[in-house]
Amino acid sequence: METIIKKVQTKGDLKRFIRFNYEMYKDNPYSVPDLYEDMLSTFSAKGNPAFEFCEADYFLAYQEGKIVGRVAAIINHKANKKWGKKAVRFGWIDFIDDPNVSRKLMETVETWGHERGMETLEGPLGFTDMDAEGMLIEGFDQISTMATIYNYPYYPRHMEALGLEKEVDWVEFKLQVPKEVPEVYMRVADTVKRRYGLRIRKLKSVREIRKTGIGYAIFNLINEAYEPLFGYSEMTRAQIDKYIKTYLQVLDLEMVTLIEKEDSGELVAVGISMGSMSTALQKAHGKLFPFGWWHLLKALKWKHAPQLDLLLIAVKPELQGKGVNSLLFADLLPIYIRKGYKWGESNPELEINDKVQAQWKFLDGRTHKRRRCYKKVIG
Repeated sequence: METIIKKVQTKGDLKRFIRFNYEMYKDNPYSVPDLYEDMLSTFSAKGNPAFEFCEADYFLAYQEGKIVGRVAAIINHKANKKWGKKAVRFGWIDFIDDPNVSRKLMETVETWGHERGMETLEGPLGFTDMDAEGMLIEGFDQISTMATIYNYPYYPRHMEALGLEKEVDWVEFKLQVPKEVPEVYMRVADTVKRRYGLRIRKLKSVREIRKTGIGYAIFNLINEAYEPLFGYSEMTRAQIDKYIKTYLQVLDLEMVTLIEKEDSGELVAVGISMGSMSTALQKAHGKLFPFGWWHLLKALKWKHAPQLDLLLIAVKPELQGKGVNSLLFADLLPIYIRKGYKWGESNPELEINDKVQAQWKFLDGRTHKRRRCYKKVIG
């Protein structure tokens, strides 16, 4: 059957691009849909500040007039400059189990990138590291999180058949919330606190975030801590403004912990977590209206899921590997226990990032998902 690729050119095309994923996974118990409004903003140059340094086009695959696949072609010029690459990224890729469809989609991205002087293909990646990235290769029977990609098991087989190879892997952990805080965390936290002159700070309100500028300090710290990680490009002020407006204001601030230097108030570490929104997003079917908002609000305010998402931990580079994470856990674990959470899920962590993975060793947990960024030389 002939496969035809068409570039997304109208708002109607973009809507179909977004909705194709919902249709592909509407009966899948493990896939968590993105919010439709968020996706519209992400793919719009007006709504996404990453277009200051990125360019992108989106493509749909058709067979007999029916959509059978989609892919985004992206160039992050800032990341390419930083890492000395000429790479075109593919992202938001979905396709039926037909080799002709996946081949046509990937050939389209290769050609698009080659026409713009790119020499390598890599992905799945988004515009920046703040977007979902990596193709799931293990853990197909585990429910996804709101910050990660779910895909069917045949996806990686198609990538390998097309000659793509592993560039990096990320792993994710499922961790039991203990009945009481492990003594080792309390002991190390107390030592680290005294040795480095640190204190815990808790945020009290959204107004405090706006008034004090602490939101900028948090994202500047993330930039500094994540700077050496694969593919990372520093968030701009415009991106930070959007993340503060969109995300910080919906967090349960009890589950956000900051660590500062006592003498100067300098922010040196942050841990951000929240109750899982996965089930609520599934019930909302990716839509806020007419009733999706109710499921999300209920999960945020009144009846949270038994699991929580460990969204991120960032520690100032000179304090990494020195036990500062224990100070974060010593504060956060009692809150998780009091709120009744049973387990937590980490966000994807590079498999070679031993410092990050070492922080889980005193918790009962296991690696339950693995995802991959593929690469290929083009030209």
